[in-house]
Amino acid sequence: MGDAILDAVVAEHLFLKFPENDEGYLTKLKSKIVNRKTLSDIGENMEIRQVLNYNKTRTINVSTLEGNAFEAIVGAIYLDGGYDKTKQSLNNYVFRKYLNFNKLLEEEIDFKSKLFIWCQRKKLNLDFIVVKENHENGQWNYEIKVVINHKEFGRGIGLSKKTAEQEAAKQTLHLIGEI
Repeated sequence: MGDAILDAVVAEHLFLKFPENDEGYLTKLKSKIVNRKTLSDIGENMEIRQVLNYNKTRTINVSTLEGNAFEAIVGAIYLDGGYDKTKQSLNNYVFRKYLNFNKLLEEEIDFKSKLFIWCQRKKLNLDFIVVKENHENGQWNYEIKVVINHKEFGRGIGLSKKTAEQEAAKQTLHLIGEI
């Protein structure tokens, strides 16, 4: 439930903050705010990890857990105080303290999609290939390489395949001069 309430509050906040922008722009900005990485960053900055109880022997991505916990807190605020109190808490505390809207506007989070679009326009084959996948100290590590028309480009490393793919796509976009 917290994710749905968060979506609604963020959408309303952006609509009021950027009334001159069209729906597509606001949707793109909203997706940058409510994505797993941003929510995990908010959870980490709020130090939610300090109060989480979880089985430390299990393989778990703690930053994802922090993002999920943040969404659960939003849901709890909603159940306890309603929509207006949730909106007030997010606007006055979370958005002000933990979100830099200008930085989010400048960032291009979805490098993988941008690379897919570039390859489609040029009718090129694009593959993301796992180079390494290992488990150390309770967490997974991945290395991914980008291959375009059988030629290797960027590589990325991350705690999830998605993160490694984004990093590899970003590096590739730099190599081909698209960013």
